[in-house]
Amino acid sequence: MKVNQIASILNTLNEVMVGTEAVFSDDLSNIVDAGAAVLDYTSAANGANFDNYIGKLIDQVGRIIFVDRAYTSQAPDIMKDSWEYGSILMKVRAELMDAKNNSTWQLGEIENGTGLSNDQDAGGTPITPSRLDPFVLNKPNVNAKFYNKRVTYEVPISLAREQLKEAFRSASEMSRFFAMIENRIRTKRILCTDALVMATIRNLIGNKVASGKAINILPLYNATVASPIQAADFWTNPEAIRYANKTISLYKKYMAAASTLYNEGNYITYTPSDRLKAVFLAEFVKDAEVYLYSDTFHNEYDKIDGYSEVGYWQGSGEDDSLSSRSTVMGTFVTNDEKNINGGIDGVIAVLFDEEAAAVCCENDRVTSIYNPRAEYTNYFYKWDALYMNDLEENCVVFYVSDSTVAGALPTTAPASSNTPITITQWNTDYAIADSPYSVWDDTTEQYVALTADDKTTAAGYDWTKYAGKSYLYTPST
Repeated sequence: MKVNQIASILNTLNEVMVGTEAVFSDDLSNIVDAGAAVLDYTSAANGANFDNYIGKLIDQVGRIIFVDRAYTSQAPDIMKDSWEYGSILMKVRAELMDAKNNSTWQLGEIENGTGLSNDQDAGGTPITPSRLDPFVLNKPNVNAKFYNKRVTYEVPISLAREQLKEAFRSASEMSRFFAMIENRIRTKRILCTDALVMATIRNLIGNKVASGKAINILPLYNATVASPIQAADFWTNPEAIRYANKTISLYKKYMAAASTLYNEGNYITYTPSDRLKAVFLAEFVKDAEVYLYSDTFHNEYDKIDGYSEVGYWQGSGEDDSLSSRSTVMGTFVTNDEKNINGGIDGVIAVLFDEEAAAVCCENDRVTSIYNPRAEYTNYFYKWDALYMNDLEENCVVFYVSDSTVAGALPTTAPASSNTPITITQWNTDYAIADSPYSVWDDTTEQYVALTADDKTTAAGYDWTKYAGKSYLYTPST
C-alpha cells in the first residue's frame, strides 16, 4: 500500500492549532484518501498496491463495506385500501334534503271540504299534492363519481451468481451484495412512490392556487399592522409567523363545520379533526419553532393524526432555495376533468380531508425469470396504484407572497357584460402600461406582465393566449 510519512505536516498543523503559527492554505492530498474506482496493479506509478517489503506481493481486500442503508418515505401518508378484482372506484354522495313545514301543526290552515283537493293555503291556492298525503315520494338526490385511471412503472434488474463468485470470499458476503442491490431497488420504489404522493397532494394545492382560491396570508397580516412587510421578511418576523399560525389554526375549526366553502362544487361536507390531513413546509415549521416558543406550533398540529412536514412541494431545485422548495406550479386537473395552469411560490401549508387525496389499490409485486443458458435471473419489480383527488372534499391552501393569484381568466373573450371581466375592464384595468396584472405563460412557466399591446384593439390580440390562464395581481408599493 502507499504509505505517506507526515510527521512534518503534523508538526505544522499542530502549530496552527495551538496558535503559534498563522493559518495558511494547506495541502490535504497527502493525508485524505478519497478512493479510486479501480486499482491499477501494472503501472509503475501505482506500485503502492504491492507490499512494502518485497514489493512483489499484491495487496488483498481486507474488508468490504456495502453501502446499504434503509430509506424511509418522506411523503405524507395518504395510503388507502386495496382490492384484488375490478378496476373502478365508485364514490357515491347524497345531497342534504330540504327542510319542509311540519304538517302536524298546519291542520288549522286547511279548510273543510269533500276531499284532499280542498287543501289550500291561506290565499286559497290549491296545494298539490296535499300536505296530508302520506304517500308523496321524496327521492334522495344521489350522484356518483368514478375513478378508473392507474399509473404504473417497473424496475428491472439482472442478477448472476456463478459469475460473481470469484469477486467474493464467501456465500454470506455475496448475499450481502445482493441484499444491497435489493435495498437500492426498494429505495427507488420509495422515491417513486413519494414523488407520486407529492404529485397527488400538489394537484390539490395547484387547483386552489391557479383558481385564485388559495389564501395569501401576507396581505391579511399587513392589513393589521401599521408597517407592512414584504414576503422576504415574513420568514423571520415573529408577529407575522404568529398571525399565520393563528389563521391556519382557525381553518381547522372552519373546516369542521358543515359548509360548501372549502370544496369545489356545492356539496355540503365537513372535516372533523380525526379526518384532517395537515401538511406543512418544514421551513415554516422551523421558523415557528425558532421565532416562537417551540410548543406554540406543535400544540396546535402535532397531535393531529394526519400531521406531517415536507422539505419541499415540488423539489429542491438546483439552487436548494426557499423559493424553489416553496413553489407549486404546472398544469393541474380540475373537478370537471379540465386543465388549469398556474403557480406560486411561498406555499406554507395545506389542510385537506383524508379523502381529498389518496392512494388506492396499490399492487406491489416482483416477477422473475431464469435464463439457464446464460445462468442469470431477471427480476421485475412492478408497481400499480390509483392516485386520486376528490375536489368535492375540503381543502385549504396557505401561501405568502407579495403578489396574489386572483383567479383564472374566462375561457371566452370579454364582452360588454355577462363575463367576469368586461371589455372595458380588460382595456382600462388589465391591458395597460405598467399593469399590476400578469398572466401565466405555459412556455416560460412564469407570469408575464400585461401591457397596452394586450388590448382588444391591438393587432396581435388573440384571446386563446389568455383563456383559462391564471392571472396574478401585484399591488403597487
